[in-house]
Amino acid sequence: MRIIICLLFSLLSASILAETIKPFSSDGCSAFPDGTYQQKELWLSCCTAHDYAYWQGGTYEERLIADEQLQQCVANVGEPKIANLMLTGVRIGGSPYLPTPFRWGYGWSYPRPYKPLTPEEKRQITQLETNLVEINH
Repeated sequence: MRIIICLLFSLLSASILAETIKPFSSDGCSAFPDGTYQQKELWLSCCTAHDYAYWQGGTYEERLIADEQLQQCVANVGEPKIANLMLTGVRIGGSPYLPTPFRWGYGWSYPRPYKPLTPEEKRQITQLETNLVEINH
């Protein structure tokens, strides 16, 4: 019985002490334009998707994939030179070790190094996604 109580207590304290991710927010393309002078939001959706990945955080490899997806998305809207410039910018400025509002893993408290999301963190993200879908319908 004592073991069960200790186990329950440790599970409860772990969930109480677990960090909570802030709701998703996006500032578009951060300190970069969201599009061209003629098409002001040409690649904004690319940046929003990229922000979603950055908000969650995760491993170094996941960040690299997110950055490459941003580059490909912007290239696909017809701006390959801008895409390469943006890739360079996010690779330099998106480090989780910089205390910026657009760093890798910005949904969590700073500092948050590269690390896989735990099952509890994934659950939180899924719950926020579910709540967002319910609000939008």
